[in-house]
Amino acid sequence: MTTELEEANWHRLTLCVPAYNEADAVGQTLAALRAQLPEAEIICVDDGSTDATGSRAAAVEGVRVIRHRRNIGYGAAVKTAMREATRDAVAWVDADGQHRPADLGRVAAPVLAGRADCVIGSRARGSAVQAGRLPGKWVLNLIAQIAAREKIPDLNSGLRCFRREVILRYLHLLPDGFSASTTSTLLMLKRGYDVRYVDIVTAQRVGTSTVRMFRDGWRTVQLIVRILILFEAFGFFAVLALLQVVPGVIYGTAMALATGRGFPVLAATVIVSGVLTFFMGLLCDQIVALRKERIEDRPGDLRDGP
Repeated sequence: MTTELEEANWHRLTLCVPAYNEADAVGQTLAALRAQLPEAEIICVDDGSTDATGSRAAAVEGVRVIRHRRNIGYGAAVKTAMREATRDAVAWVDADGQHRPADLGRVAAPVLAGRADCVIGSRARGSAVQAGRLPGKWVLNLIAQIAAREKIPDLNSGLRCFRREVILRYLHLLPDGFSASTTSTLLMLKRGYDVRYVDIVTAQRVGTSTVRMFRDGWRTVQLIVRILILFEAFGFFAVLALLQVVPGVIYGTAMALATGRGFPVLAATVIVSGVLTFFMGLLCDQIVALRKERIEDRPGDLRDGP
């Protein structure tokens, strides 16, 4: 890692800092980032805050502040920052003071050194946790690991870095809400990019989080399913088809043998439904193939830097 830190060209990095009602922490966070990485570009997006977030961010020298007229969401804020970035790599950093600037350098270094497409800060032992969210996060992480077919140490860490030309290809797929971090993790894994994890330690956030466990957790499940369908459409529908056809055959055969009245209508209906689901999967797989071609070649999303 020392070699990567030495090879990193920090002037090639843009820090994307989304902020919504973070007046108590944003100034100190941005000042610490500027002190740690003075050569990096810093873009703070004030996502329609109703407090002094924007003015306190603007008071930090060397920070570019972009304001949304209304609150759109965490994902919308980081997408705005990435579109406006002018450097080769983009890092997401939360504005609430939970991330250490030194950890940011360790997360960004492998990308800047050309050794990874994406690096995610994995919250290690000693990090601040909110106990009330642990059950929901465990369920979401399990679903994501099934979708990705591999272990994910930290699904939705707010500290991560990407090669800009890579993440911009998928900008249209990232949601406007907080689930942008979850979606970006799955996208990088499912498309086969070199994704690495670096252990970090997070502090207790300053202020109150705007994330709501049940509302935003359900939205995250929906997004994971959408990503799964986008990249594994045939497998997804094939499983759904089997869950209908196999029980239908077993039930129908058992009832026919037990009653001697032939194959029951209910079982036949379930089997037909399963067959239709299977062919729907074939159709979706063809549609997804066309979408993948568009994802891999979207020159309109890329903007030349300085």
